[in-house]
Amino acid sequence: MDSKPIDVARLGAIRCVIAPEPRLTPEGETRRDREGNPLWITGLSVRQAEGRRTDVVHVVTSGQPQGLLEGSEVRVTNLWANDWAVDGRTGTTFRADAIIPVSGSAGGSASTAPAAGPRGKSAGGEP
Repeated sequence: MDSKPIDVARLGAIRCVIAPEPRLTPEGETRRDREGNPLWITGLSVRQAEGRRTDVVHVVTSGQPQGLLEGSEVRVTNLWANDWAVDGRTGTTFRADAIIPVSGSAGGSASTAPAAGPRGKSAGGEP
């Protein structure tokens, strides 16, 4: 198995597209890391910094990421890609230390009120 660190600074926008779910065994039990912490899996879309290409990756974390909404922009820390091969099948899994929401992300909320700017005035309004 080959593990590679991913430089997230070179990636474009990263958004949550599937909210965190417990990672389960084929028997339906929660998978755990070496320390016994439950593993969670989150679907993220990654848009390349240049161009229109978007990929969806499923990232595993130890412990449940908090405050993630589908559609919201997120920050990923210490992302690694791990290549695997089992019984003639191959693939890549992604692990991260944390997935946290980017504050101020427009995310999954449907708010129509303008954001407050400096000194409480609405953004884009008159000075």
